[in-house]
Amino acid sequence: MSALLQMEGVRKTYATGAVAVEALRGIDLSVEEGSFVAIVGPSGSGKSTLMHILGCLDVPTQGRYRLGGEDVGHMSEAELADVRNRRIGFVFQQFNLLPSMTAQRNVELPLMYAGVPRDERAQRARAALERVGLGDRTHHRPGELSGGQQQRVSVARALVTDPTLILADEPTGNLDSASTRDVLGLFHELHDAGRTIVLITHEADVAKEARRVVRIIDGLLTEGEAP
Repeated sequence: MSALLQMEGVRKTYATGAVAVEALRGIDLSVEEGSFVAIVGPSGSGKSTLMHILGCLDVPTQGRYRLGGEDVGHMSEAELADVRNRRIGFVFQQFNLLPSMTAQRNVELPLMYAGVPRDERAQRARAALERVGLGDRTHHRPGELSGGQQQRVSVARALVTDPTLILADEPTGNLDSASTRDVLGLFHELHDAGRTIVLITHEADVAKEARRVVRIIDGLLTEGEAP
């Protein structure tokens, strides 16, 4: 297996007035293709900053981050946006669905930004919704769906571009226990089908669902069981 993600000595420093805050203090991380990895840590540990860099939403202050062998630090803003849209599927805690659009139209959005023709967008969105068990909810709006179903729509949207990486940031944070089990079961299915999944969470029970657990504390990583 080859490494899909590679971080070497990654640091991220934020300037707050005259004070420099070091959110990441030298991260070394390698994630192989087809892995299911959880990054777990408490509030203020640096996991949100790490997620932003993994998702090409931000770049390191120092160090190197390679995605699929490409150095993200050398990419332009346009290239980073293209990577986010084509190669990374995001699943967020807040779902981030547009309430006025149907499930199918929400799933089509990344394809629309990529310039995919309308008929192909619709076909691929319906297939993604079928994949997550919502083939009968294509014309429902988010307000007509449960929290668990809305998160499944988010997963379908993440899958529709056939990305190399699924990056899930606190994906169960707004779900009840039954919906949490459903969504985690879906991640297991995707992993079993060969997807690379990086799950970021503060919940130890959620982290333990992954095949590998990495802890982040005070901007540093350690391997091991979730606390």
